[in-house]
Amino acid sequence: MNNILDQLNEVQKQAVINFQGPSMVIAGAGSGKTRVLTYRVAYLLQKGIDPFSILALTFTNKAAREMKDRIHNLVGTTDARSVWMGTFHSIFARVLRIEGHLLGYPSNYTIYDTDDSKSLIRSILKEQGLDPKIYQPGHVLGRISSAKTNLMSPADYNDNFELTNQDKVSAKPMLGTIYTMYNNRCKKASAMDFDDLLFNMNLLLRDFPDVLLKYQRKFNYILVDEYQDTNFSQYLIVKKLAARQENICVVGDDAQSIYAFRGANIQNILNFKNDYPDYKIYKLEQNYRSTKNIVRAANSIIVNNKDQIFKEIWTENDEGSLIKVLRANTDIEEGNLVANSIFETKMNDQLPNSDFAILYRTNAQSRSMEEALRKQNIPYRIYGGLSFYKRKEIKDMLAYFRLVINPADEEALKRIINYPARGIGPTTMDRVFIAADKLKTSAWDVLENIEKHDMNINRGIKSRITDFVNMVKTYMIEQAKRNAYDLAADIAKASGIMKDLHDDKTPEGISRYENIEELLNGIRDFTETEPDFPTGETSNIRTLDMYLQDISLLTDADKDDKNDTDKVSLMTMHAAKGLEFPHVYIVGMEENLFPSIQSLNSRADLEEERRLFYVAITRAEKAATLSYAENRYRWGNLSICEPSRFIEEIDEKYIDAPRKTFNHPSDFSKFRFDDNKPVSKTTYKKDGLKKIGDSRNKQTKDTPQFDASPTDDIRAGVQVEHQRFGKGKVLNVEGNGPSRKATVFFPAVGQKQLLLKYARLKVVG
Repeated sequence: MNNILDQLNEVQKQAVINFQGPSMVIAGAGSGKTRVLTYRVAYLLQKGIDPFSILALTFTNKAAREMKDRIHNLVGTTDARSVWMGTFHSIFARVLRIEGHLLGYPSNYTIYDTDDSKSLIRSILKEQGLDPKIYQPGHVLGRISSAKTNLMSPADYNDNFELTNQDKVSAKPMLGTIYTMYNNRCKKASAMDFDDLLFNMNLLLRDFPDVLLKYQRKFNYILVDEYQDTNFSQYLIVKKLAARQENICVVGDDAQSIYAFRGANIQNILNFKNDYPDYKIYKLEQNYRSTKNIVRAANSIIVNNKDQIFKEIWTENDEGSLIKVLRANTDIEEGNLVANSIFETKMNDQLPNSDFAILYRTNAQSRSMEEALRKQNIPYRIYGGLSFYKRKEIKDMLAYFRLVINPADEEALKRIINYPARGIGPTTMDRVFIAADKLKTSAWDVLENIEKHDMNINRGIKSRITDFVNMVKTYMIEQAKRNAYDLAADIAKASGIMKDLHDDKTPEGISRYENIEELLNGIRDFTETEPDFPTGETSNIRTLDMYLQDISLLTDADKDDKNDTDKVSLMTMHAAKGLEFPHVYIVGMEENLFPSIQSLNSRADLEEERRLFYVAITRAEKAATLSYAENRYRWGNLSICEPSRFIEEIDEKYIDAPRKTFNHPSDFSKFRFDDNKPVSKTTYKKDGLKKIGDSRNKQTKDTPQFDASPTDDIRAGVQVEHQRFGKGKVLNVEGNGPSRKATVFFPAVGQKQLLLKYARLKVVG
């Protein structure tokens, strides 16, 4: 026991040993959050707590697996495998396998991924004669997801005047109807999407008090990782499960709450003290990751946020280098500057490519970075690209597996009924689905009894349908008796997929065939390893339905590509959360890009963007570099850019920026840079020059209110004023709606073409 606790600092130790009652661990970036969670569970096990009574909720399966391995190494027993540890979705998916019958779901229900959900929505749109350009499947799914996250059923949604009125105003009055049909079709297919797993868990705990009591008694100790990222639905589940014992420990960092767009609510962690007034709080403020300069710079950024739990992060690491700022004329030049910097640092210090990461606000920014890295022959990988499990051949193969486990799964059936081609075309299947709707049964039931239905299908097609049904039924009978790999390998051969891909000798065909082989290798590994989770199964066989449960909830964060070990990492700042790299480049540090223009509507949105910057800069261990371009193409238009306000917010003691001289206060574009002589921002003050970003459209006590005119008032011939360029004359206006732009001549800077929705022009004559 003592040797475990000796590996913790004093605050970490207190957070581990005080496990009775509610507690909150505020863990600053790089402060050992995972260590506290791991050691707390290990400590509970060493104190004799039943591992089956411990519930530990994480946000990635990878994090759960790593924690289990660490716990196993600490306690030296197999107890770690019996702890209920996993993601919210994976834990509650398993509870719903057991209790879902109360809500009308079988234990073999399918979990739909985003592609399945969009496919179903497209089918509904087609049936209803709705335009997919108006009712874009991604938007519709987002609307449904938001409703479920807020625990609104289709009936609740359709009864909500505000929501239905919004739909009418946005010319999408059928959204509520689509939600109802989508929900019914999922239920009919014995399927749940990701949001249903949380929505239905809430229904279970709300509508079945005996089930709530059962799991309150079962989970005596509850731990929640990344609590700042929980949404309303997750918050309610945790609160209900913890209500009886109140032995709940939440770990997180309000300064790293960056997922509001996914429904995460920072108030969950800020209001923990209100939910549990007798809580204990432990602040992990020592950073073990980054240099002093990076840590102090991050502190100087986040202090600007009003909504936060105050903490002062510190480190005993080296001072490290100042944070560098690279200024480029264009986004192409920015990519070259970053690539050159990586190349020089890598060669000078003899570093591997994997020591470097480039972070950006939006995926579209990767293009110029990729081009520059390719010119330097620097290998790279992009996080968030096409996942292995999203590839067509993999989804085809998994659809066969899904149909064997759950023949009511209509999305799987539609995908593979005629792949490889077996002469059962879309016309035939349309007739099958129409018959199923009329009979209020599943399409599989119609196929299984094809001879009993008169659907104008000829004898040859009926015979092929019968052959297909018999093949699937053969494996349905075997799936409970055979291990996942043996059954999967047989299905891969019998389905014809392996032969179809093997016969395709193109490079793409060979690659797809190898991907199927890799999938089968993964299933073999699954079959031969012990489960990461207490299944309660008495059989030693790891079956195909267990495998599908395991992979259906994988995320990009769970991938571990062994072939991508020595490459520069490119990713969005959101994707970088939880990762760390010796050298980090944060690119596109420009107003209206970062912070994004959408975030400037409210303080809460702007504070989330600032937290995102805090997350980005604290990914760096040894060096952080910021870059921005003065000109960037966005939406096909060349935009003049200004440095992000976030650069200015970094205390001048920790930043190394290019020297500027300036000629005229209204002409930001005439600043001249001496790129060969970088100096700190102190120089700007000493020389009486403007600091980076002072020309930004911001208000101070001495700046009068600037009220932009409505864009409809901007037309050829009028005199206008721009906050940066001063007064000018509109020469021409062209385009409509969001694309409307004006050509304006400003005496101070010359002719400019401006997108009116962003230009903020004021008519002065």
